[in-house]
Amino acid sequence: MSISVLVLTFDEELNIGGCLESVRWSDDVIVLDSFSTDNTVEIARQQGVRVAQRRFDNYAAQRNFGLQQAFKYPWVLMLDADERVPPDLHAQMIEATRGAGPEVAMFRMRRRDHLFGRWIKGASGYPTWFGRLARVGRVRVERPINEEYHADGELRDLRGHLDHFPFNKGFDAWIAKHDRYSSMEARLRLEGAATRLHWPDLLQRDAERRRRASKALAYRLPLRPLAIFTALYLFRGGLLEGRAGLTFCVLRAWYEFAIDCKLIELQRRARGQSI
Repeated sequence: MSISVLVLTFDEELNIGGCLESVRWSDDVIVLDSFSTDNTVEIARQQGVRVAQRRFDNYAAQRNFGLQQAFKYPWVLMLDADERVPPDLHAQMIEATRGAGPEVAMFRMRRRDHLFGRWIKGASGYPTWFGRLARVGRVRVERPINEEYHADGELRDLRGHLDHFPFNKGFDAWIAKHDRYSSMEARLRLEGAATRLHWPDLLQRDAERRRRASKALAYRLPLRPLAIFTALYLFRGGLLEGRAGLTFCVLRAWYEFAIDCKLIELQRRARGQSI
């Protein structure tokens, strides 16, 4: 049994070639593009994969549209263009899907984030589990930003990792992307959707539910950006990762600070006040 692959893209000409090369083992790859303005689509077509296009509105809607495509195989791996599938993860996915009974709907995996040629394990807050290998028709995606995956069936975990290169397009691109992310997160917080805390989930054995609850709790902390920087840099080991660790921790704190600033802006505008 093989596995289908779904890759979401927008202006990813620097990344798409490496991503598709890492899934060359699949003969059913779909690139879902948000009408890129660079050579992303041309590069994908040159690689011989299928290309579909949809105007982007939010990440959950885009992934749900992608999951509704006609796939050749019953399992689909969802990727971003800046991610790579190493051989050991591919082997584990094949073995896992072959042995999965009908009760299994999704497999989760972890990511290794890279900066300046090294894995920033501590600074990135590793490990974070992502639901990425889905049984077709059994998974839906919710939350318009930093999506949540919900499966109609059992979840299982894989030992292997995706390799993630979030800075391949440069710091300008990373900052612009997270500027957009921070605006979307601020709107969700204004609506209350990003901050609902289910206290029992903090003690759940399931890592993803604990992560969601911890994130909701973090939004209630005073000096939250500073607290997150301190946690990642001092307590999670970013300090030991040199310039890469410090850089990522500072950028992460900036992102969280941008969310807080934009939330205050939205709240003041809602009350008819100037910033």
